[in-house]
Amino acid sequence: MPEVNLFEEANRQLIICNACRYCEGLCPVFRAIETRRDFDKGDVFYLSNLCHDCRACYYACMFTPPHEFAVNIPKMLAEVRLETYRRWSWPDFLAECFKNRAITVILASIMIILVVGLALLLIPTNALFSAHLGPGAFYEVVPYLAMVTGAMVLFFYAIAIWLRGGSRFWSETSSFVNKQGGINALGAAILAALGVRYLQGGGPGCSYPDERPSTVRRTFHNLTVWGLAADFVSTTLAFIYQDFLHLLPPYSLTSAPVIFGAVGGIALIIGTTGLIWFKAKSDSDPEAPAAVGMDYVFLVTLGVTALTGMLTLMLRSTAAMGTILVLHLACIAALFATAPYGKFVHLVYRTLALVRYEMEQRQPQQHVDD
Repeated sequence: MPEVNLFEEANRQLIICNACRYCEGLCPVFRAIETRRDFDKGDVFYLSNLCHDCRACYYACMFTPPHEFAVNIPKMLAEVRLETYRRWSWPDFLAECFKNRAITVILASIMIILVVGLALLLIPTNALFSAHLGPGAFYEVVPYLAMVTGAMVLFFYAIAIWLRGGSRFWSETSSFVNKQGGINALGAAILAALGVRYLQGGGPGCSYPDERPSTVRRTFHNLTVWGLAADFVSTTLAFIYQDFLHLLPPYSLTSAPVIFGAVGGIALIIGTTGLIWFKAKSDSDPEAPAAVGMDYVFLVTLGVTALTGMLTLMLRSTAAMGTILVLHLACIAALFATAPYGKFVHLVYRTLALVRYEMEQRQPQQHVDD
């Protein structure tokens, strides 16, 4: 749908919701709708990123298709959300990833082929396909500097894109918020994001994969989020062990980096597999097809990265370690390279939307006429 028509349609549906208010207790989106009389682009941008796609409103609504009003808030906000991702991304040709999943798949494939190709070209055969034991075993296959340099370049590139996008989100969704919410608003937003508080569909759970409320999506989402967090802790601890305590990997199975990494890896595998499984079974009526494709690419890339990480741990004392390590690093490169152009970005914009929501809730006066 062209951009102008998209926002005209969004405004039409939101005005209907504001007049009806049957869903006002379901989630923050409807509480934010009630503070507005009409909806400009900034409002629609904000509401689309505040939406957690729990779909409770779709199944509660009496005006969904085939009713002539044809209200489908989850699908409409998902389409707008994709447009905001594209609008706030950079460069423009990679921002098209949000409209065309083939570009993301090609980008991920290029990174995997590049890493594997360089490994085959630069790593001696006896190093790549031999067993390595003792401290520094991983670095006998891939030098530490090569690992860190590539990861840091991709990581900070993603951070730069997210900061740019976050700044544009904050600027374009300023609306009528004119008073700081303070540390309380920030704290409440972070807690809501970490606990996925609004994946409850008004209380009993998301209407997912069908109209029956269920906590299954929130459970697998939490496994994925906290699995990522555990792996981040593992990586940070490994950095401390090596660069401050001068202890080289691989570490013992009872060490903190390995425990956090293993727990995180298992949680990620279970979480991504569960989300993929239930997404495949979910009702297609309230979803935007382009958003579904984005979700699949992200979940598969993240799940395969976690799987190769676990295999690296399990096979680290065998001759297969070098091959699996290279594949794991290739998957990490693909994940980092596609992070600014896929589902990962919702972490940035949804958290900022929650911060703005908490600020709005602390406003003594809401919408003011010009």
